Amino acid sequence: MGEYVASDTWMQKFEAAKGGADIRSKKFVEKKDYLKEIEKSSGRYDIKNLAINSAESDFAPSFLGEDLVFSTARDSGIAAKNIHEWTNKSFLNLYKATPSDNGDFEGAMKLSRTMNKKTHESSTVFTKDGNTVYFTRNNSDNGKFARDAEGVSRLKIYRASLQNGEWTNITKLPFNEDAHSTAHPALSVDESKLYFASDMEGTTGLSDIFVVHINSDGSFGTPENLGNNINTESRETFPFVTNDNTLYFASDGHPGLGGLDVFATSISDLENIHIVNVGKPINSEEDDFSFIINENTGKGFFSSNRDGGQGSDDIYGFTENEKIDLSCNTVVQGFIKDRETGEPLAGAKVAIFNGQSQIVAETVSGNDGSFTLDGDCKDGDYKLVASKEDYNDGDKMFAVVSANDTNGVEVALEKTVRRAQVGTNLIAYLGLEPVYFDLDKAAIRPDGPRTMEKVVSYLKEFPDLKVQVQSHTDTKNSESYNIKLSEKRTENTVAYLVANSIDEARISGKGFGEKQLTNDCTTRESCSDEKHQENRRSEFIVVE
Repeated sequence: MGEYVASDTWMQKFEAAKGGADIRSKKFVEKKDYLKEIEKSSGRYDIKNLAINSAESDFAPSFLGEDLVFSTARDSGIAAKNIHEWTNKSFLNLYKATPSDNGDFEGAMKLSRTMNKKTHESSTVFTKDGNTVYFTRNNSDNGKFARDAEGVSRLKIYRASLQNGEWTNITKLPFNEDAHSTAHPALSVDESKLYFASDMEGTTGLSDIFVVHINSDGSFGTPENLGNNINTESRETFPFVTNDNTLYFASDGHPGLGGLDVFATSISDLENIHIVNVGKPINSEEDDFSFIINENTGKGFFSSNRDGGQGSDDIYGFTENEKIDLSCNTVVQGFIKDRETGEPLAGAKVAIFNGQSQIVAETVSGNDGSFTLDGDCKDGDYKLVASKEDYNDGDKMFAVVSANDTNGVEVALEKTVRRAQVGTNLIAYLGLEPVYFDLDKAAIRPDGPRTMEKVVSYLKEFPDLKVQVQSHTDTKNSESYNIKLSEKRTENTVAYLVANSIDEARISGKGFGEKQLTNDCTTRESCSDEKHQENRRSEFIVVE
């Protein structure tokens, strides 16, 4: 009815009642902005009501070369026996029309009697050579309705071949059954697969779309349901498959404008289905269905019972001015910042990796630290990795669910070397070994410069930082002697820093003797010399 606000309110109540267990409510929750998405796909077609329409139902167009075959309930005027007793309307029959000079169709004529019986016939698809047709007909017995125990005449798909200008060898396909309906056949481009709608066993809703393989000898495999990414608890019907494996179908289970809407999806990968509503003017508030298109010309046909037609269902021709976009990308947005200062980081490389460690997308953060990426729409966990010179790499995990966008991803990068706080021991902070001394010696050992050079580099990177050199001894001499020894070690350590261009105003020193042991070697006898060695050291403490 076009009352979408009220409709959305009731869908929210429906979803709450179902607790996410219904496919339709799940799809609504995943696409609450479905009207915006439909608008994006809209306006790509010019449509025209065809002159061959009647006051009765005309629908299910199909290509037969340049001609158009369709189903109609128009009164043939031949005999009263062609009136259906339940509806008081003519039985559906198959007609063929030829193209006219003005781009329309004319001369609608009924197909042969072998194709049109005292049953409903509809929904044809022809092989490219025009010699084989698959079509829908009620279950029949010698050309008349055959009903099941409930009094219902189910739909079945038949196949016929053209011989000497006549349709012959009309046979039911083997997977038809009296207990369910199969209808609306469609062929893959190589004619090795037949798609159709059915409520057979394994159907999710009122009708689902299935596919069955056609073997080289003309026999058939076992029908397979296309799955719940496509099928819902409602009606999915009237499939049509293009040369590039785009499936068009009608559904009133996916979010749409009302009644049956026409949808499209690529079926090259059934595990990752992204369904797009083809938008206005193909879709309306009424039933819109049986969509077919010639990809080469961009021209096609569909059926609708919208207002303004000639009566009931009408066939409309259309021209596609812009191809449908079936690509699926999720927008991933966020910021890269400095962990310590919180300032935005410009020029950081940002990349998304999937579960197989493959790069999905990459970019560089802007001046404000922000980034926007077109990520993958496949459900799963992804890792966003940010990197920048002089910073350690940072990452953040996020999940993609039902192709929803991801916003507000923040990654804080830590400087490879950060400014140390007051009281920090640079030896531990930078992951260094202390400057060690030999027993009873104050001279810098040959291994000392390895540590000292890294301390010098750090002090040059942070030129306002001030440190105190703190030197220590073991317990093998008297306390007073060890104080003097540690002070000499301090002097030599400070001298090395000054000799390497560190301003002496930034460096102070203090000898602690044996007062700050790193272990429990409190007497000469309590430890081995190796353990005592751990205490003969200089360290660097940040004081300002």
